[in-house]
Amino acid sequence: MTQNSEIIQQWSESAPYWEKHREIIRQMFAPVTQALITDAQISRGSTVLDVATGPGEPALSIADLIGPEGKVLGTDPVLEMVEAARREATLRGLRNASFEMAFAGSLPSPDNTFDAVVSRFGVMFFPSPVDSVREWLRALKPGGRIATAVWHFADKNPFHYVVAQVVERYVASTPPIPDSPDAFRFAQPGKLRDVFCEAGVFATSERLLRFSIRASVPAENFWTLRYEMSEKLRTKIARLSKAQLAELEREVIEVLRGYSSDGEIVFPAEVLIVSGSKARS
Repeated sequence: MTQNSEIIQQWSESAPYWEKHREIIRQMFAPVTQALITDAQISRGSTVLDVATGPGEPALSIADLIGPEGKVLGTDPVLEMVEAARREATLRGLRNASFEMAFAGSLPSPDNTFDAVVSRFGVMFFPSPVDSVREWLRALKPGGRIATAVWHFADKNPFHYVVAQVVERYVASTPPIPDSPDAFRFAQPGKLRDVFCEAGVFATSERLLRFSIRASVPAENFWTLRYEMSEKLRTKIARLSKAQLAELEREVIEVLRGYSSDGEIVFPAEVLIVSGSKARS
């Protein structure tokens, strides 16, 4: 099995959980969605592509903004994610949002189709980010915008590390191979911007977005959400005995309560927003 198919299989198994927790996840990453909308210069009537949309975000939020005059296409290589996005669009009666199964480097769209391309926490997992960004440029109209969001360093994001540090004491991780698909592959400032430049993106820029991840659930529920979202966490805790799992959960929930107030979990977070445009000629 290739590395790419392994990643798709992992996300296929995660899709039901992302759909289950859809609204809380939307709430948690709403500031990132807004940053992408701002930097991609999306407005009413825009035609937008959302690459690696998962179960439909930020495409569904963009659909509300662009109105009936606009169109948003969400693509993802995982069929289960695409089906979840379609279900939600149908449930909400959105006629300006559609979803298709496609790889980031092979889009189902003609040249010069979109005003903007966005991708939230997707590019870190692409087999060939440079080729993918070149494909986005092909699908963009001249002067169209690209905006992507990737995690800054792990130690700046307790959403990741507070759980990982506890789990690590029970099940150790193998460090990722340099530049392999990983959540923090582009955490180093400038690294993804270099990819953009190599791909031919014009007028590239990068900014650090500091925001709060907010989830309106108690610590116990957040722990469930957190491990269900992550195939890596689910795989790790599956190796534990009942007694070990009970102790791990006790420790994790105790740590999470340090970020909880009035029934809400709040984490400081840092994300890099990397953007640019397609040359006009």
